[in-house]
Amino acid sequence: MDFAAIDFETATAARDSACSVAVVEIKDGRVRQSFSALIRPPENRYNAFNIKIHGITPEDTETAPDFAGVWPELAAHLENKIVVAHNARFDMGVLASCLAGAGLRAPTFFYADTVAIARKAWPELANHKLDTVGAFLGLKFQHHDALEDARVCAAIPLCAGRELGTVDDFPALVRTLGVRLIPFGEARASYGARRGGWRR
Repeated sequence: MDFAAIDFETATAARDSACSVAVVEIKDGRVRQSFSALIRPPENRYNAFNIKIHGITPEDTETAPDFAGVWPELAAHLENKIVVAHNARFDMGVLASCLAGAGLRAPTFFYADTVAIARKAWPELANHKLDTVGAFLGLKFQHHDALEDARVCAAIPLCAGRELGTVDDFPALVRTLGVRLIPFGEARASYGARRGGWRR
């Protein structure tokens, strides 16, 4: 099980307003490396609701780098990896918006949604929000903290794979559960689990 888990927190509802990001890298089924950073959003704009939720204020990010300043290290954790995120469409939208706003090249990687993984692995849960799945797995964490959320995202496929017993790599997990790996950036192939193989 080699993959990375990512989580963004945003200062407003706008997807280009990332105020923090975290990545956890899993190698051979174990946490090997973590990266987290505060980001100064464009115009340092904030929504009071999100300040309350994330606990990150404009003062916290006043001296933080903008997305372009964070990008070189963040890119190193994503390029050519399999990446997971909870409600991945949102986090991938944040990444795409931040890249476009900074005029940066999109990286090449495949991503999967841990909501889809959790739904397939534990269909009996009332819902598959990150806090619900985390509680089901017995994980104590501070929800809406980017690094702690990324760690829970990493735990979801690991726990699902261990419960299935014979799954020891991410493509096998995808195939067994019937979820998809989706290309980001310059990647053109996607993994069609239900169809049983890589397709272009």
